[in-house]
This record gives sequence, C-alpha cells and structure tokens, in this order.
Amino acid sequence: MNQSQDITLLSPIKIGDQTFRNRMVMAPLTRNRAGEGLVPTDMNVIYYQQRASAGLIISEGTQIADDALGYPLTPGIHTEEQIIGWRKVTDAVHKEDGLIFVQLWHCGRVSHSSMLPNGMKPLAPSAIKPAGEVYTYQGMQPYETPQAIETADIPRIVEQYRHAACCAVEAGFDGVEIHAANGYLLDQFLRDGTNKREDQYGGSLENRARLIMEVTAAVCEIWDPKKVGIRLSPLQPFNDLHDSNPEATFSYIVKALNKFGLGYLHITEMGAETPGIAGPAFDISALRELWDGIYMTNSNYDYASGNKALKEGKADLISFGKLFIANPDLPERFATNAILNEADSNSFYGGDEKGYIDYPFLKPA
Repeated sequence: MNQSQDITLLSPIKIGDQTFRNRMVMAPLTRNRAGEGLVPTDMNVIYYQQRASAGLIISEGTQIADDALGYPLTPGIHTEEQIIGWRKVTDAVHKEDGLIFVQLWHCGRVSHSSMLPNGMKPLAPSAIKPAGEVYTYQGMQPYETPQAIETADIPRIVEQYRHAACCAVEAGFDGVEIHAANGYLLDQFLRDGTNKREDQYGGSLENRARLIMEVTAAVCEIWDPKKVGIRLSPLQPFNDLHDSNPEATFSYIVKALNKFGLGYLHITEMGAETPGIAGPAFDISALRELWDGIYMTNSNYDYASGNKALKEGKADLISFGKLFIANPDLPERFATNAILNEADSNSFYGGDEKGYIDYPFLKPA
C-alpha cells in the first residue's frame, strides 16, 4: 500500500469522524503512579495534558476489573471513583484539543495473589507458571502457578471488558484500545505456548482467537468500531511468551479482525531484535498487507525512520514511547528539528513528579 510522498509524521489523518492533528501517537506506557483505589490523580492529569499535542494519546494499560490487576499502582477503569478520576484527565486533554483513548487491560497470569481480591491466584488460559519474578507491593516475588479459567467463567471476562468500555464512555475518552499484546490475558489465549485448553477456547487457531473476537465484538457494541483499536505483539517474548508458529497465528487473527472495521491495528515490533525467542521469526511487515484499515506500528522509531515508514506505505501511524515520556512537546520538537530530552529510565515505573511531569518544554522563541 503506497502512500503519498507528501505524508509525514506531522500530517493529519481522519479515522471515522475523528481527525488526528498528526500521525504521532503516544504509546501506552505503564508508569505505576495511580492513587488510592487505583484512581488517576492530579499528577496524572498534568502528565497527560502536557502531551496532548500528540495526534492521539493511548493511555497506560488500565485494568478492566479488580482481578485483572498485574502491577502495583496501575489505574483501573471499572469503578465510579476511577471514572471520575479519568474524567479529569480527558477534560484536560480535550482542553488542549487533544484526543485520548484508554487501553483496556487484563494481565492474566502476569500478576500475584498478594495483589488480587481475597488472595486469589492469577487467572490464565492454562495453569502454566511464567518464568521469572513479578513486581508486587512487597517487592519482587516469584510468579505463581495461575488458575485456569473455567469455560463457564469466560463470559464473565467478556462482560468485564464490556463494562470497562461503558466506563470509558462515562469517563469522556475518545475511544478505546484493546490490549491483546505483550503476554497479557488475551495474548496468553492466542499463543499455543500458554494456551493448552481442550475446550472451544483452545487447540485450533479459531479457538485460541475466540476470546479476542468475543471481547472485540463486545467492545464494538459499546463504541463505534472506528473508535476502537487493538494492539498485538507477534514477535514479543516478554512475560515468557512463545508460539510454535507466530506467522500463522498472527496472520489468522489479523485477517479475522478485519470484519469489525476497527479504527486501527497497532502492531508492536518489539522482539524483532531477538528473533526466535518467541517462536520462529517471520517478516512482521507482511501483516500490513493482510489488514484492510489503518495500520500503526511501534518500536524505537524516531523522526527520520517514522517519516520513512509513512512515505513507503509501511504504516499510517507511528506510536512513540520513551520519546513522549521525555518530550511532552514531541511534535513541536520534530517540527522544528529541536534537540530532544533524554529519558531517565530510573523513573519509568513508580515515584513522584521526577521523571514524570518535570521534563522541560522547548523555550518560547
């Protein structure tokens, strides 16, 4: 799919009835700075408002229910208090003429019983313990063997996504992104390394994709499909992920998702630098040709490489993570070829204003 040579990161794009002022998307970024009750705080309001010049902000991963939590101090989108907290964020972004989607997140087995209701074990497609440790309120702890979700309980999970999508409407978001990447619950169902089920949600590609399809259908009953995106990570080994044939798995799910007419497909290229760890490597760009709509990509792009990808038709949107953390006014910096702030990785997760809302803007001319 060839683009006009005139398209750049600073070009607007219309998706459905929404116009993104540029093609630079703020990627979803876990920052572990929610308040009591996992409610967004005034500091979170400032953080997102500072970055409202992005064509679109995708919020940090935001859990859909109290048993979907995976990490300390990550916000939710399922209680009245959380809706009120997020409304302050969306109002602030809209005041700056920005757009913001919320990323709907269920962490599945990437969690710990110490953080879940009544000390329950994390939920997963199959009772397979991830390798490594998870960060909890008590520090690093070994992962636990999760509990496999009963077939009869899966409609409850789908309903949690539907409820969170309704809460996102009340909170004033402009749309939602379904998080089906990076080894969290929907990704765990999709890959045969984590899904050993023998019911209608396991085995064949159609069965392993079934939960993603049901969740997407439920969310699209609440939202105009053009205001719904989905994120996938075909080569990502993060959270002990593996699939015997990622090319077949992700080609299937991308083609199957076409029927919804979604606003965009968000593919992260993370893992391409470590081929083979998450399964046999393949040319991830082939997914672009299978997708009928707007295609967003992500992974260490800068101004030059982002523009190159757009001009060559490899993507319609580019999402940026660390660059938006360190440069709240990233579009202006790209437009003026300004020097970029360096991101402080020590303050990515948890903490206060330092490394969060204190990165400098460009000085006025």
